[in-house]
Amino acid sequence: MSGGGLDAWRERARALDAADPLASFRGEFHVPPHGDAEQLYFCGNSLGLQPRAVRGALLDELDDWARLGVEAHFHGKHPWMPYHGFVRDSLAALVGAEPGEVVAMNSLSANLHLMMVSFFRPTPQRHAILIEAGAFPSDRYAVESQLRFHGLDPARSLIELAPDADDGTISMHAIEQVLASRGSEIALVLWPGVQYRSGQDFDLAAITRLAHAQGCLVGFDLAHAAGNLALTLHDDGADFAVWCSYKYLNAGPGAVAGCFVHARHAHSDRPRFAGWWGHDQASRFRMGPEFVPTPGADGWQLSNPPILALAPLRVSLALFQRAGMAGLRAKSVQLTGLLEAILRERLADALSILTPANPAARGCQLSLRVAGGRERGRSLFEFLATRGIIGDWREPDVIRISPTPLYNRFAELPEFAAAVDAWRG
Repeated sequence: MSGGGLDAWRERARALDAADPLASFRGEFHVPPHGDAEQLYFCGNSLGLQPRAVRGALLDELDDWARLGVEAHFHGKHPWMPYHGFVRDSLAALVGAEPGEVVAMNSLSANLHLMMVSFFRPTPQRHAILIEAGAFPSDRYAVESQLRFHGLDPARSLIELAPDADDGTISMHAIEQVLASRGSEIALVLWPGVQYRSGQDFDLAAITRLAHAQGCLVGFDLAHAAGNLALTLHDDGADFAVWCSYKYLNAGPGAVAGCFVHARHAHSDRPRFAGWWGHDQASRFRMGPEFVPTPGADGWQLSNPPILALAPLRVSLALFQRAGMAGLRAKSVQLTGLLEAILRERLADALSILTPANPAARGCQLSLRVAGGRERGRSLFEFLATRGIIGDWREPDVIRISPTPLYNRFAELPEFAAAVDAWRG
């Protein structure tokens, strides 16, 4: 493979960077160093980079705590009492929801359990939960434990839909078929927005329509979709969704997560695990014994908001507002498309791409399998790390590379290919 070929890709990448209307956003982030240079950081699907403004936002809250104590709930620079409301509008815009349908709270798995308390109500006839085979372990653990909590046997009531395509993805036909054949047994469809290992994204509106037509409720895990895809949760019609904020949303390790509850459930009398902060705001401080939920997603809150965890999310969402999800998605398609083109031209004998080729069926992530098996794959992954190229590894044999439009540059992509060339000699 000629150096001239790679130089042509470098020239094309430089031209794309020069024309990129979002190029300046890279300067809003701390890119970890590698020697005298910066890492090629392709791991936003696992942990997003730190926005530069986060440190100041955290110091503001610490200063208010030091200066005001409890009065910072009402008189701080960003008063703590309504603090979760400061991210509501931008969070709703990010996922295509109405403001009252979203809330930032807890962690993803905690929110998933809270949602299943309300939206998984099994009966002798409808007792099953449908998930994808190979779901992220935390989701599977949560689902299985909910089944057992209700006295159900997962061997009977957990339906796992296996991939049916040669590339290991799941077709809409397969989803339609399982709902047509077993829909009367299924109480809840719990599906990913993007499958974490393959990088396949799904048509959330179509899945919701199919499931609702069978009388099933629908929830989505958007851990790999929020901040990655242009979502339209309200219009898609799912009953609920949950996501984390430490991946594409760049809110830091263990960041406060998000939750969506569709507006049709805003005044729901569904059972829920209640907490004081979910009580109706107008009467919360009367400290009455009867729980009266705040309408909308806020009514599923348990405790007062974690200010030091919400501050980084507030900063990051402001960046998303400025950039616009439509522009970010357009750049993402270009980035991932350029990486795919380089790999197919230069490295098809070394790397196979597991993620769908159709840009409408994937986000930022390309999942790569290295020819030669797991040992060769680990060898490449570790070699890349020595060169300051950071992706992530998923057993048994997948390297995930995710160029992220807020801070990755087109010029980084040919250098990834050059490193793979150097590894194989």
